Amino acid sequence: MNEFDPDRQPLSAVLRETVEDHETISVGELMTRFGGRALGALLLVFGLLCSLPLPPGGTTLFGAPLVLLAPQLLFGRHSPWLPARLRDRSIETRHLRKGLRRVLPWLRRLEAVSRPRLPVLFGGVGQRVLGLLCTVFAIVLILPIPLGNLLPAAAVSVLSLSLVQRDGALALLGYALSAASIGVLALAAGVIWRMLQQLMTVLAAA
Repeated sequence: MNEFDPDRQPLSAVLRETVEDHETISVGELMTRFGGRALGALLLVFGLLCSLPLPPGGTTLFGAPLVLLAPQLLFGRHSPWLPARLRDRSIETRHLRKGLRRVLPWLRRLEAVSRPRLPVLFGGVGQRVLGLLCTVFAIVLILPIPLGNLLPAAAVSVLSLSLVQRDGALALLGYALSAASIGVLALAAGVIWRMLQQLMTVLAAA
């Protein structure tokens, strides 16, 4: 087996080599390194990046590629398409090393226990449901919602890893995280709406 075969090397190993051996890497180079798993792998990468503690605007930057990638699952694509300008964009890995080093041990553990199962969850309908959820969360991630990135980013990460590994058990975990994310977002939206109503009432009485 070729040690550097992109379709055989674990994603955790590819990511570790990327952040440790490169000062910068373009999105297009990442696509090449991930080989035939590129669509799911890129969703995983940007989902993981959005789950890291980032400065303001960070999730908007890393969530933007998700908005382009996730809908492609809805149309049954297996390889990603990105505009040349985004493929050529470089990522400085020095900003990512500390965060990814915390994430990679968990990713390795999930890879160690995952295996192909419940293939029905990755059929035509299953892939579209997964794509729909990732698309919704990608839109959430580009919005400036304080602390609103953690659960959606985790859901995207787990769902995309399940797609790469073809592991239905991981997909079910991703759906559970998706349900939790939707519940938290709905609760937050309700709180904000009530606050706006109270503010409008105060302004009207003034």
